[in-house]
Amino acid sequence: MTETLVEEVPQAFDGERIDRVVAAISGLSRSVVKALVADGHVTVDGETVNNGSVKASAGNVLAIVIPEPDDQTLEADPDLDFEVVFDDEDLIVVNKPAGLVVHPGAGQPDGTLANGLLARYPEIAEVGEPHRPGIVHRLDRGTSGLLVVARSLRAYTSLVEQMSSHEPTRIYQALAWGHLDSDNGRIDAPIGRSVRQPTRMTVSEQGRRAVTEYEVERRFTEPVDASLLRCRLETGRTHQIRVHLRAIGHPVVGDRDYDGGRPGLDPGRPFLHAAQLDVRHPVSDEPLSFTAPLPPDLQATLERCR
Repeated sequence: MTETLVEEVPQAFDGERIDRVVAAISGLSRSVVKALVADGHVTVDGETVNNGSVKASAGNVLAIVIPEPDDQTLEADPDLDFEVVFDDEDLIVVNKPAGLVVHPGAGQPDGTLANGLLARYPEIAEVGEPHRPGIVHRLDRGTSGLLVVARSLRAYTSLVEQMSSHEPTRIYQALAWGHLDSDNGRIDAPIGRSVRQPTRMTVSEQGRRAVTEYEVERRFTEPVDASLLRCRLETGRTHQIRVHLRAIGHPVVGDRDYDGGRPGLDPGRPFLHAAQLDVRHPVSDEPLSFTAPLPPDLQATLERCR
């Protein structure tokens, strides 16, 4: 199915080249954008643009038609490194390392967790969508931790329903800048795409409902003021914890996209780890609970804090 992305050109992009605006809004690589423009897949205010150097104006309505590749079949990649913490004939639970993208997308055609899973579990090729077999939820590239994958069609149907109803418990550990006012809190703020920076998310009245509960585990004053949090997702929006913590003035340490890249403490990526996952077995209905300790890079960062 062809996807069409429609966005109004933000003021920040007034006067920029169309190809640069398309790349920023869509997240596609410049080479992919060049091909889309050349093939007539980009329109501005309803008029097809065939030259990427055309200048955009704030308020222009930009439509980007992103055709699906003719062949969505994934190639199995046995060389990808990730830990499987549980599997049976219906589901797989993975401890995803930071830096590994969950499934292919624009600008990331291979080298993903889905490619690696296909090598270990070739039967998932028939489960779910062809370009992301078995995948029912995601973690950001820079986030480590637990992810559940459907291994059978019956499991896929159940897990999709569970995720849609927010039934599973998903708990993350996050290191946030500063000291929060309360040891416990609930952030209830809708999240939508940022108009000023379309590749990022923000709290927005036009966004979708998003709720994060947090608990302060430890507070630090050295080498910087920071707080170790346990965050529970009541909903599962894109970048939810990162956006919510930024919104209350305590962004995730190391998160350069959301004001968390500051001097004094830098883990090299957002300090965010999916530490606990509770899910109902899709066939037996048995409650399952999994935990994953902090990976070495985040543990080393934490050990610097006092």
